Amino acid sequence: MKFKDYQLQFITHYTQDYSYIDSARIALEGGCKWVQLRMKNATESEMEQAALVIQEMCKSCGATFIVDDNVELAKKINADGVHLGKNDMPVPQARKILGKQFIIGATVNSFEDISCHMQDALPDYFGCGPYRFTSTKQKLAPILGLAGYQSIIQKMREHDIRIPIVAIGGITKGDVCQLMDTGIDGIALSGSVLRADDPIDEMRQIKEVLQRKC
Repeated sequence: MKFKDYQLQFITHYTQDYSYIDSARIALEGGCKWVQLRMKNATESEMEQAALVIQEMCKSCGATFIVDDNVELAKKINADGVHLGKNDMPVPQARKILGKQFIIGATVNSFEDISCHMQDALPDYFGCGPYRFTSTKQKLAPILGLAGYQSIIQKMREHDIRIPIVAIGGITKGDVCQLMDTGIDGIALSGSVLRADDPIDEMRQIKEVLQRKC
């Protein structure tokens, strides 16, 4: 897993104008090299059909393809990895099923959450949020804001925990520099890109901001 890949992640979403597959295509055309398929409330069949299409799109663009929650589907289609929420399968169990070659991400909201993951098989990265309120995520954990990330990063450094942290939750282009200044390793986006007048260009601009290192 290369830093340049997980620094900018896109989480699929659907709107009146875009399907899950459309949203992935927009992210890839905008230069994003990491797509996570998240389809809450979809059937297994619907998710697998979308996963196969998006997986091929990612392969053609040289992008990493991650499946949200579904360890069995990730293994079945040989995705690049899986992202596990706080109420999903534990990371050690997923690691036993998938092996070391799969990327495993884990959702956290606090340093205490991170500490709980340090006892056994480790995730490859943490998805940490939410930064602010977001309508694309159900049952939000407490909002972190900049101060929340600063506190978490400081505690990780004090405990010499070097697993990458990716901020998520209501992030927009204007937030990127301030967030990166907290010491996080990357950002994950969804609705803010799709709501832009030109979503593909919005993704391109966000990538450029990250490449300039603000």
